[in-house]
Amino acid sequence: MAVEVGTKAPDFTLNDYNKQPVTLSSFQGAQNVLLVFYPFAFSRICTGELCQVRDELADYTSRNVQVLGISVDSPFALKAWADQEGYKFPLLSDFWPHGAVAKTYGVFNDKAGLAVRGTFLIDTTGTVRYSEATSPGEPRNQQSWKNAIASLTP
Repeated sequence: MAVEVGTKAPDFTLNDYNKQPVTLSSFQGAQNVLLVFYPFAFSRICTGELCQVRDELADYTSRNVQVLGISVDSPFALKAWADQEGYKFPLLSDFWPHGAVAKTYGVFNDKAGLAVRGTFLIDTTGTVRYSEATSPGEPRNQQSWKNAIASLTP
């Protein structure tokens, strides 16, 4: 079961595609955070979704939202994908222990060994304000993220 709206977001530290640690709680008091879990780099639906985020990144940053993509891919695969697609937001590696953060957020598929498409909006107090998880092969409706972001108090 995915982390629920109104609960405290589980804290974590993961390495980004430059092997630099990123800690969720480091954004508290300063920025809202949109966690975008996805199955794998270079896959069709994931690429489409993250390219849309890339193309609309100003919509997020103008609302004081830091986007963090998270998958079970290695930092090396994430770096190659970010370079290829021009992603300018952190992609975090939940590689080892395999899927530990995705499990904490309730969006890890044990049978397939991957994170499902889960999305969580966390406000500056560290509280989850939006939560969704889609079925395998089902893309997300990103307008629902934007609606949740628009509802945040500036």
